[in-house]
Amino acid sequence: MESLIEKTLYASRWIMAPVYLGLSLLLLVLAFKFFQELAHIVPVILTMPEQTLILKILTLVDLTLVGSLVVMVMFSGYENFVSKIDIDEGGEKLSWLGKMDSGSLKLKLSASIVAISAIHLLKAYMEYTPDAGGTAENKLMWLLIVHMGFVLSALCMQLMDKMDRATKAASH
Repeated sequence: MESLIEKTLYASRWIMAPVYLGLSLLLLVLAFKFFQELAHIVPVILTMPEQTLILKILTLVDLTLVGSLVVMVMFSGYENFVSKIDIDEGGEKLSWLGKMDSGSLKLKLSASIVAISAIHLLKAYMEYTPDAGGTAENKLMWLLIVHMGFVLSALCMQLMDKMDRATKAASH
């Protein structure tokens, strides 16, 4: 009975495969949005104010970072939790494929989230216009607080990972 339960639990990891496949569909949506934004920029690029151009570029960078984040989660999640991806070494194999464990994935994800948060904070700051009610200042303050929470979380994860590696190295 115990063996059957363990085999069933182990086989259930394949339930995640369609989820990772669904992430690839999200990449198509992101690519569509990226080129839609680019198509809006190109015709008016010569008449667009510099600040507006910078904001549009930040939006494109933001979409690119989110896409990269999806790729990391999709590939490393599949490899860590479902099955090894078999691609010839001489082919188009990504250098990090098969080398990213769940700990390093968390660190890369947190770094990406910090970068995305920083871009949103910068965009909000660049769009900032003071108003009488102080709502813009409050929004900026909360965006900064949330961003600092992401930064602190990323630093804590990095510190915990460093301590874990040092403990493992000392025990060997």
